Amino acid sequence: MLQILADGLVIGSIIALGAIGLSMTLSIVRFSNFSHGELLGWGAYLALVASTAFTAFSPAWALPLGPFSFGWGLLLALLLSCGLTALLALSLDTILFKRLRKQGSITLVIASFGAALALRNLLLFWQGGIPRYYSENLQIAVALVPRSMGGGLRVTPDQVFVFVLSLVTVTGLHLFLRHSTLGRSMRATALNPALARVTGIDPERVLRATWLIGGVLAAVAGVFAGLTVQMRPTMGVDLLLPLFAAVILGGVGSIWGAVLGGFIVGLTESASITLVGAEYRSAAAFAVLIAILMLRPRGLFGERH
Repeated sequence: MLQILADGLVIGSIIALGAIGLSMTLSIVRFSNFSHGELLGWGAYLALVASTAFTAFSPAWALPLGPFSFGWGLLLALLLSCGLTALLALSLDTILFKRLRKQGSITLVIASFGAALALRNLLLFWQGGIPRYYSENLQIAVALVPRSMGGGLRVTPDQVFVFVLSLVTVTGLHLFLRHSTLGRSMRATALNPALARVTGIDPERVLRATWLIGGVLAAVAGVFAGLTVQMRPTMGVDLLLPLFAAVILGGVGSIWGAVLGGFIVGLTESASITLVGAEYRSAAAFAVLIAILMLRPRGLFGERH
């Protein structure tokens, strides 16, 4: 049971990071961006290319840091990937979505489907279909609670790193949205765009910030997914449905709702893998989603408008 909980929290932290960016797009830009999952895939592969380049420049950067499977090269690559993925998200908006904004949300949704297909196939053409890994170093899971004490909980150092850094990232974003001028402007725009515009808030500045932050979070989530499992060009579309499930479950527009929704989806998937098999994990997650929405149609933290 403890092992299911630990695995679910790691999966859920990755889903939560991606779901936050998707929730921000839904509440501020006001359309369902089906290309958001591909940003996770591009973020993961951009970090892989950058990490390879860094370690080729200085082989010492490939040496593992303490108990982890990665070195300084991957950490630097993560920062570069965040910037490049944020620029990719902003470029998508500038080139495509901004031009179609006046056409309505349905047009934007269809355009996001096309963008997702284009990004996925470009990634497949660039990197090929073979799964990739950041490091060939094998990690042995450490027993936190031995079976003799009724636990049997084992985790890898990389999983602990992913979980802790995910919580730090979400907390930092929460503080930014609560206490910074731009963060308050983004919250005001999400609640009432017309009133926010009347009070002098620049909507284009808010939209640019939304795309940039969403891209950064997508890159972090993609790298963490590649670090704990593996990378493949279809990882974005594989994660897209869990991301939407987490957003709807937590309530559109709620940061902590997306986090809680991500953890619920992750725990459900982890439990279903053990109980009914990996092929049914998405079905189990959506069964929980439907059950909760029957009691809370607006989601756990959704607000009545």
